[in-house]
Amino acid sequence: MKNYFHSKFSTISAVLLLALSGCSRPNPTGWQGYLEGDFVYVAAPLAGQLEKLNAQKGTRVEAGAPLFSLEQSAELSTLRESAERLRQSQAKLADLKKGQRPSELAALEARLDQANTNAELSGLALKRATALHETAVLSDDDYDRARLNYEASTKLIAETAAQLATARLGSRIDLVSAAEADVSAAQASVDRAGWSVAHKNQSAPHAALVYDTLFREGEFVIAGQPVVALLPPENIKARFFVPETEFAALKAGALVKVTISGQPSLEGRISYLSPQPEYTPPVLYNRENRSKLVFMVEATFAPAVARDLHPGQPVDVSVVAAK
Repeated sequence: MKNYFHSKFSTISAVLLLALSGCSRPNPTGWQGYLEGDFVYVAAPLAGQLEKLNAQKGTRVEAGAPLFSLEQSAELSTLRESAERLRQSQAKLADLKKGQRPSELAALEARLDQANTNAELSGLALKRATALHETAVLSDDDYDRARLNYEASTKLIAETAAQLATARLGSRIDLVSAAEADVSAAQASVDRAGWSVAHKNQSAPHAALVYDTLFREGEFVIAGQPVVALLPPENIKARFFVPETEFAALKAGALVKVTISGQPSLEGRISYLSPQPEYTPPVLYNRENRSKLVFMVEATFAPAVARDLHPGQPVDVSVVAAK
């Protein structure tokens, strides 16, 4: 009977030990986490009514694809006004550089020809008067009159030639410089108005998934308010948490294997290791509490790999063994 109970007790002990060993879990070979996405929120720097929403939630867009347009009639009017002022200032500058009109230049050229003719006639008259004066036939008064008439004719030639040269030069340099400054100011006004029109229309900065649209057509959007949330595939990453005892072995750039339920394992690369623990016990560090510390680590994927991943999916992460 004693042997029977001893045998029975040994059997029960063996079963209990087997059960306890079955309930205990082996040391984990990886870490748990989830997928996270860094969204790109596209907004306009100006306010306005949402006139056209080109992006549809859940679709994919290529870089440069139009996303939305805000009402821009005021900006277009300002652009047209600025363009007209620019053309006006450019025409004024060109006119100042041209000098006088062709008809005015022709009149001055005719006056110069007439002055040359008069000088030639007065020169001939002076020549005859000189010969007569030397023979005492012509009085001193008549000789002086012929001489002064010739001198006046030659001075008139120089005066008319100077007027013609000035007319061909255009306006003074100060007026031209002021007109050039007006053109520069008008050009800056056109550029500013063009910038306003361009930024009322927003395009996708990257190829991405349209994760969400935050406004509907007809709603008013304040300046800087995001209208579309994009999720580029390169912005999807795995975020997981590593115990303090295993954290020191991880290095930025190391390859990791990321497992998602129902999908083949993916390969990622560690891009960030948090310098601060995610959980700190409310007591001083000691050997018992250090086991409770975990550090956040992030790993990124190649864009082609991350294209069909979704933020929020739970993942299991493990280090890829060196080959």
